[in-house]
Amino acid sequence: MTQKLALVTGAARGIGLATTRLFLREGWQVAMIDRDVPALEAAAADLQGVETFVCDVSIPDAVDQLFKDVLARFGRIDALVNNAGVADFGPIEETDFARWRRVMETNLDGVFLMTQAAVPALKETKGAIVNIASISGLRASTLRVAYGTSKAGVIHLTKQQAAELGEYGIRANCVCPGPVRTKLAMAVHTPEIIAAYHDAIPLNRYGSEEEIGEVIVFLCSAKASYVTGQVIASDGGFESTGVGLPALRT
Repeated sequence: MTQKLALVTGAARGIGLATTRLFLREGWQVAMIDRDVPALEAAAADLQGVETFVCDVSIPDAVDQLFKDVLARFGRIDALVNNAGVADFGPIEETDFARWRRVMETNLDGVFLMTQAAVPALKETKGAIVNIASISGLRASTLRVAYGTSKAGVIHLTKQQAAELGEYGIRANCVCPGPVRTKLAMAVHTPEIIAAYHDAIPLNRYGSEEEIGEVIVFLCSAKASYVTGQVIASDGGFESTGVGLPALRT
């Protein structure tokens, strides 16, 4: 079993699916993880070199069983991509505790649980962890009290992982996507929001899922062998230009 294995959460769609395809292009095998069974099966149907595993990353027992199943099938884990996340936006005064916890349990608790469970296998391969945060974790913006806070937690958790796991040869890095042209984003972003993003982003456009995936796969590769503890905003320069857009305030 010498072929490298990447474990990708939230792999049924979006950045997770794009990253899966890029890993396959580079000759890796991929364990595709998601809790949406129909979407996961549909995403994997035309892919070679993948196995699907159904798991809710916020449930400790489910995560423990997942790693038993993945290691029984592949015998190794070379990279863990913590991509699963919940995007739930709303004003502070409308965010009750139940809503707060729904975001935190997947976006932050899930990253903690998955990484903790992966460490023994990653020690064996001197593997890599890439956590997917957001530019919303790098600076505050409206309607993101739970989401932005969860992603800021992911950023710091990544640095903790790098500091503590480096002695085992395990690297941990964080990717912070900016506005990405997903089907969901295009469905909910009004023409006013789209125009505002284009005006505020130095590259004058949304990113693509594949562009984010390229950064993730690079960080998992030997080409990034001396890169750890880093937070990379893949955002067309958006984070460098300031905070907040009038079109996003309501």
